[in-house]
Amino acid sequence: MSSPEKWTHPGPDSPPATAAKPTAEQVIAGLRATDEGGADLVQLLTPEGERVQHPDFDIDISAEELRGLYRDMVLVRRIDREANALQRKGELGLWVPLLGQEAAQIGAGRALKPMDMAFPSYREHGVAWCRGVQPGEILSMFRGTDNGSWDPVEHRFHPYTIVIGNQVLNATGYAMGQKFDGKVGDADSEATMCFFGDGATSQGDVHEGFVWAAVYDAPLVFFCQNNQWAISEPTERQSRLPLYQRARGYGFPGIRVDGNDVLASLAVSRWALEECRQGNGPILIEAFTYRMDAHTTSDDPSRYRLSDELELWKLKDPIERVKVHLVKQQWADQEFFDAVEADAEALAIEMRAHCVGLPTPPAERIFSQVYAEGNPVLEAQRDEFLAYHAGFAGGEH
Repeated sequence: MSSPEKWTHPGPDSPPATAAKPTAEQVIAGLRATDEGGADLVQLLTPEGERVQHPDFDIDISAEELRGLYRDMVLVRRIDREANALQRKGELGLWVPLLGQEAAQIGAGRALKPMDMAFPSYREHGVAWCRGVQPGEILSMFRGTDNGSWDPVEHRFHPYTIVIGNQVLNATGYAMGQKFDGKVGDADSEATMCFFGDGATSQGDVHEGFVWAAVYDAPLVFFCQNNQWAISEPTERQSRLPLYQRARGYGFPGIRVDGNDVLASLAVSRWALEECRQGNGPILIEAFTYRMDAHTTSDDPSRYRLSDELELWKLKDPIERVKVHLVKQQWADQEFFDAVEADAEALAIEMRAHCVGLPTPPAERIFSQVYAEGNPVLEAQRDEFLAYHAGFAGGEH
């Protein structure tokens, strides 16, 4: 795979930019080019399932590999839909859907190597799947029985971050550590990938992470899933430029990829991670995609976006385009698709049983994992709370 020209910083004698200021219409067209995603969009598989080439980013993919990516996306969507239903039934306190973003997450997740590290926000269920985190370990967090039970060192996958954009600072510090520890540019090279949404780009934590990562050439891929809506605010309310172009201001490259194209997401992520492993980071990837469900199960998207927009993006479904391509290439038959659906259903049944079977933690657990050692103030608060708790019938409610 070839790569774009080496990124160069403007010299002190560079002439000033003379481009005219874009009109409001041009700004919106660049930000919300929902038909094509803009002229710079990297795409390898069209919504119609046609394989296309790209001069800088391409990928050789076997039938077996593409079937695996398809299976990943189908199972991750089933995990998402089942968890959404469990929340509606009162089994989860909240759920954060990823419907429509499967290609971006599976493409990026499968580009990561075992020694790499990933820092998610709270929607990266697909990346978690790629890192070997079981669905039940995510459900327990949204059910409120723990704070995330997977081992982040074993899976090389950090716990979910609820504070918008805070994971960017965590990832930047971790990647700087990789650089300082000499884990860049040799046979044991590592890289870090940090996931966040378009809304997080308006947070100061993200900009601070960009600055520090750029100054220290941190081996960090910033992976922004631009799903068009930061809760209820569209992208054009947050930026006057396409988000990937923001990287220019910090001195590192930015790339926009079709986030509904798993092949393009995989190819660009592989390239970016390898660049970082060789010491050429950081890099910003903007995965141009769409959130086809609510921001969370406490959100009502019908209050701020039109149904026509949703219907337009349904035509670009990331799973359907892979299925169509597999059929056209005769790389998969109905028996394969039926087997994947059966696996997805079995996974959903397992998830339901695991979720409803999770034990309710005792009330004192709220206080037991705050400090490594005893703390008299916390212990007094615990005793007061438990005494109050015991005053209810049975002391359990």
